[in-house]
Amino acid sequence: MSSVLSYIRDPAGATRRDQILAAAARLFAERGFHGVTIEGLGEAVGISGPAVYKHFASKDAVLGELLVGVSESLLAGALAVVADAPHPGAALAGLVAFHTDFALTGADLIRVQDRDLANLSAPSARRVRSLQRAYLELWVGALRRVRPDLAVTEARVRVHGAFGLLNSTSHSGPDRTGAPVAPLLARMALRALES
Repeated sequence: MSSVLSYIRDPAGATRRDQILAAAARLFAERGFHGVTIEGLGEAVGISGPAVYKHFASKDAVLGELLVGVSESLLAGALAVVADAPHPGAALAGLVAFHTDFALTGADLIRVQDRDLANLSAPSARRVRSLQRAYLELWVGALRRVRPDLAVTEARVRVHGAFGLLNSTSHSGPDRTGAPVAPLLARMALRALES
């Protein structure tokens, strides 16, 4: 499976399947899962509704791949950040920068997750929750290497708070990608984590 984040950010060269997922992210974010039809998904990528079924068994399968895919991409990216970091402080700062970038470029995915997680099939929902827990615990471990005095519970609260701060940008309107926004958000999130 290709990275959800890569085809959302750069649709050039995306497969038809990836184009459908990118359109689904945008349309589900705008209208909600139940406000989008298979015909609408097809139309958004220049094919008929029935042609979507060549790529996905159902609209539910599109949502499942979208949300499982973004969770897999986030975890893989975060693991790479931590593995490449020369010291704990760099790992934590790298995680914040990575998630800040995601929050600014993947706003549709965040809105879909917020609104439509409950519409996932039970197996997809379990997979998403498992990946999210692993992502959270990776952050908690990185934070506790910087702040070993923090109890695990407090570290989790701080990480959830940082996610809330960063992910809230998906609801802040279209002018969220300006140059000063990312460094400001990253500084605020690091301060919330480390203070």
